[in-house]
Amino acid sequence: MHRSASRLTRVIACAAVPVILAVSGCSSDSGKSADTGKKSDSSASSKSPSTKPSTAPEKAAFATLPDPCKTVQAKTIEALVPKAKDKNGTATKSNDLTSRASCSWNGLDENGLKGSDYRWLAVSLVRYDSHESLGSGNKRAEEQYNKQLATAKAVEGAQNVKTDQVGGVGDQGTSVTYTTKKDGADFFNTTVIVRTQNVVVSLDYNGAAYEGAAAPDPAKLLESAIAATREAVNSVAGAKDQPGSSQSPSDPAPSESPSESASAS
Repeated sequence: MHRSASRLTRVIACAAVPVILAVSGCSSDSGKSADTGKKSDSSASSKSPSTKPSTAPEKAAFATLPDPCKTVQAKTIEALVPKAKDKNGTATKSNDLTSRASCSWNGLDENGLKGSDYRWLAVSLVRYDSHESLGSGNKRAEEQYNKQLATAKAVEGAQNVKTDQVGGVGDQGTSVTYTTKKDGADFFNTTVIVRTQNVVVSLDYNGAAYEGAAAPDPAKLLESAIAATREAVNSVAGAKDQPGSSQSPSDPAPSESPSESASAS
């Protein structure tokens, strides 16, 4: 009986060995398969492209600027600046007239005992090209538009500052009106800033009355300024196909601020 029990124990032990080996073998094979899968995934990942090809910004709509002194019609100059010193305007010097240009007119209309009316008008144009590292011309012009708008609203000594949207002229448009004092006279100022694609058009128009003349009508000044700005924007579109474009990536210098313009006048 003792011999039979010992024999039975040996049989059970021998029968259990293949089962343990089989389990051990499966665990070993499973580990190898997982490692192989990880290496395969890692290899496939390293072979896939890590960066997407960069896309160049869209081409700027306008490649040049019109003559700034011809952006506003002669009859408009005559109406807005009576007795202008130079009806042809005075252009500001620029190193690159295809990227930055401006022109101004001023005149004093003397009416004897009725007093005198002073008017000053200036048009400034700033154009931006598209550049891979700096962005599209439209985006760069929009940034300049916002900068000029902030400058116009922060003129030193300005009072009663009001801003309003200008619709139907370019892609973005805002007017800024305010009053200032200079040499004892009240100046009524209007600035209209418009972005037409990659070009920013800024028009300043101000007036003052001397020796008993009636003060300028702010609403009339604004209406006239918007009409003149529309002519300037149309001039930019008309210069689109003219030769002499510049593709310089550098930023053109900003136009002079309304405060500097008033001082110059």
